[in-house]
Amino acid sequence: MPLAFPSIAVVGSGALGTYYGTRLGRAGANVRFLLRSDLPAVRARGSMVIHEKDGTLELRPAAVFGTTAEIGPVDLVLVTLKSTANTHLAELLPPLLGASTTILTLQNGLGSDEYLASLFGRERVVGGLAFIASTRTGPGEVTCYHPGSITLGELDRPAAARTHALAAQFTAAGVTMQVVDNLLEARWRKLVWNIPFNGLAVANNVTTDVLCADPAFAAEVRALMHEVQRAGTALGYSIPDAFLRQQFDVTPPMGAYQPSSLVDFRAGREVEVEAIWGEPLRRAEAATLPMPRLAALYSRLRSLPR
Repeated sequence: MPLAFPSIAVVGSGALGTYYGTRLGRAGANVRFLLRSDLPAVRARGSMVIHEKDGTLELRPAAVFGTTAEIGPVDLVLVTLKSTANTHLAELLPPLLGASTTILTLQNGLGSDEYLASLFGRERVVGGLAFIASTRTGPGEVTCYHPGSITLGELDRPAAARTHALAAQFTAAGVTMQVVDNLLEARWRKLVWNIPFNGLAVANNVTTDVLCADPAFAAEVRALMHEVQRAGTALGYSIPDAFLRQQFDVTPPMGAYQPSSLVDFRAGREVEVEAIWGEPLRRAEAATLPMPRLAALYSRLRSLPR
């Protein structure tokens, strides 16, 4: 069966971009990776690499480029840059866009779907949430601890046929997929994990096993989860109690996992403070929904050295 998206550009070849781009390429797509500092090393090796508990997957040869102009128009643009780099998207993406190119953003937090739609049109944008535990371990190389899944949806409308086709292509590449008709509800659900675990990990410079095992940290994690649940529910999104329990219970088996924000913080890179903590707080406050614990955590994160 022909692929719905035969050519794919990966913009942001860190942990997410490397993982999903490699899998899509191994499943038959012509995947082109945008690289900067990693470009010489990956070109010399000639491959993108995934390490998993069951073994190693390699995409060879890997099509890697230093500019989007070199890549040219594609059927799908996979945006896996950190949201802190979004100011570069207006310049990076146009060379990749043909008449019917779809843009899939897997960025964390809130706001990326709307931002991309404002730049390139709502008709192009599909939103995605990656539930995965993975870490970049070298140039074009990622270690995946828990493959998880991706949830796809469209901005302010039910999922269209192209979103189901996109999900089918990822499924064929070995990725567990879910398609939803309410993208913002899915994004608020992901915040149930991201706000406490990413935030408290950075604020205290600890891994998730510490947050789960220490009674005080675990209590704060659960309190933040409930605060996100209350705000999301008041905004019209369904976030059941069972989902909160599942999000906490799935974390201890990850061991001493470093969430993506902690990886960035420890490496001296800018943390996605606004997308993950600032924007949800602003949306809640605009609806007069108090989130005092989030407000305090956001204040702490903003005060950390960048």
